Amino acid sequence: MNIVIAGGHGKIALRLSRLLTARGDTVLGLIRNPDHAGDVRATGAGPVVCDLESADPAEVAGHVTGADAVVFAAGAGPGSGTARKDTVDRAASVLMADAAESAGVRGFLQISAMGAGEPSPPGRGDVWDAYIRAKGEAEDDLRRRDALDWLILRPGRLTDDPPTGLVTLAEPPIGHDVVTRDDVAAVIVALLDASDVRRRTLDLLNGPTRIEDAVASLRPALGGG
Repeated sequence: MNIVIAGGHGKIALRLSRLLTARGDTVLGLIRNPDHAGDVRATGAGPVVCDLESADPAEVAGHVTGADAVVFAAGAGPGSGTARKDTVDRAASVLMADAAESAGVRGFLQISAMGAGEPSPPGRGDVWDAYIRAKGEAEDDLRRRDALDWLILRPGRLTDDPPTGLVTLAEPPIGHDVVTRDDVAAVIVALLDASDVRRRTLDLLNGPTRIEDAVASLRPALGGG
């Protein structure tokens, strides 16, 4: 497959790039900072400098042309304010979805967040409120697009612990807990391969089920004779 990852220097994105390129897929990682190109290249992916907060839609469409799928893994990140939650977590996702449609790329997997679009718990603060609102609006934008075979993946609290290969993957709600970034990346690979699992919103935690079995359970049942 040919995969384009927006936010190619993110912790999940780098892990995902390694998994995909190790099995022979072609990966382009869109990055804002040219200094991150070496890290992306070290995974086997090709770095492309493209600032999604200022890029022209035609430029972004050019980067995704010929791809089998786009993975939106970009985020404003820790320390960013409310304004960048909107410009990155919402607007950049909309830009990437527009680019995918323009380029005729149907596959689009968005890494979102548990609780997206819901009222945030009291005391989380304005930045968290802006983040959850932006993620929810980005999800809503995808759900309105008939030209994309979208998937929305909502991981729980992310850790850098070693991968377990065991998850709970299902439509929300499934509760709140942790999931390793390595397991998130492995689930994304499995979902990209499962072309008949689309137009779903999925929560993801570490759990009791092997990743391949968790994804297989989401596939449509074959009709009986």
